[in-house]
Amino acid sequence: AIMGINSERDIEANLQIGPTDKGMVRLFVEGGGAEIPMDFEPDEAREIAEELMAAAKAAESIKR
Repeated sequence: AIMGINSERDIEANLQIGPTDKGMVRLFVEGGGAEIPMDFEPDEAREIAEELMAAAKAAESIKR
């Protein structure tokens, strides 16, 4: 089975977001025994933020 964006999972994870000392924006995901640091240039981080806002708006419009 392929896991996709709509696949339910029972995994607890923590997300931290902040600037690094190298001028990058880090998304740090920790869960299930894994630590995943993802670094982005500020412009990339702004694009991700815009995608998050658009997804939140779309999710609000879905009737449950």
